[in-house]
Amino acid sequence: MNQIIQKTSTNISSGWHGKLNLVYAHRRGATELTYNHNQAPLKIQRPFYPEGEEVCHSIILHTAGGVVGGDRLSCDIHLQNHAQAFITTAAAAKIYRSNGLLARQTVNIQVDTGACLEYLPQETILFNGAVYRQDLRVELATAANFVGWEITRCGRSARGEKFVEGEMRSHTEIWQNGVPLWIDRQYLPGNTEVFHSPHGLAGNPIVGSFLWVGTPVSPEIIETARSFITSQSVAGVSRLQHGFLCRYRGHSTSEVRNWFTAVWQMLRVSLLNRGHCIPRVWQI
Repeated sequence: MNQIIQKTSTNISSGWHGKLNLVYAHRRGATELTYNHNQAPLKIQRPFYPEGEEVCHSIILHTAGGVVGGDRLSCDIHLQNHAQAFITTAAAAKIYRSNGLLARQTVNIQVDTGACLEYLPQETILFNGAVYRQDLRVELATAANFVGWEITRCGRSARGEKFVEGEMRSHTEIWQNGVPLWIDRQYLPGNTEVFHSPHGLAGNPIVGSFLWVGTPVSPEIIETARSFITSQSVAGVSRLQHGFLCRYRGHSTSEVRNWFTAVWQMLRVSLLNRGHCIPRVWQI
């Protein structure tokens, strides 16, 4: 994220068309990144294994520094049978004020039998005037699991900026063997009324969602996730047929990240038989 790449004259009107294609395979007790194809400005760091060879950790880089109108970013991620991977990003995604064009990111994920993906990108910061759409589609096989979150800051609130121009759309679909498990479509128009409305942001700049999907969870898991809520912000946990969902609307990025991280670490111990492991890149 620290490297700024100047666009050529042929890219100015159409924006970046960044692509990333990753395939993970489970071999001899270890998960390996067996295929990696990237197109600027997307790139992935060399995989590493802070908790042993079974879980492959990967960090996605966006080398252009931010997303502008006309940019098209796409990621295809495939976990083959029994592969175990954790994927995050090197820094928050910055969506700059639009030049009149839509900026779009599309993520397609396939998780095969017995595999599990923990997909936890750092937060997205929408500058006032941004026009942005993100689409996430996950295809799960039998006995496959997906852990994911989405944290969005609407406006650079540290500067007093509010998201009162532009728009954000977020579409999430999770399927298992052709059956929809979770479909969520969000639309946030940037205007003063929606920013302050109790049915919109209610004056809060940050919204977040956390998902565990694939395997049903016990009532005890739901109650534990709720017990981690310590703020006065609007937050809640809903049980799904094949997992559960956490929602947040509030003022603090650290608050929502701390809550989501506590829930995630609890799931690692309770359902994935893993230990606590906080990515070092989050602490930089």
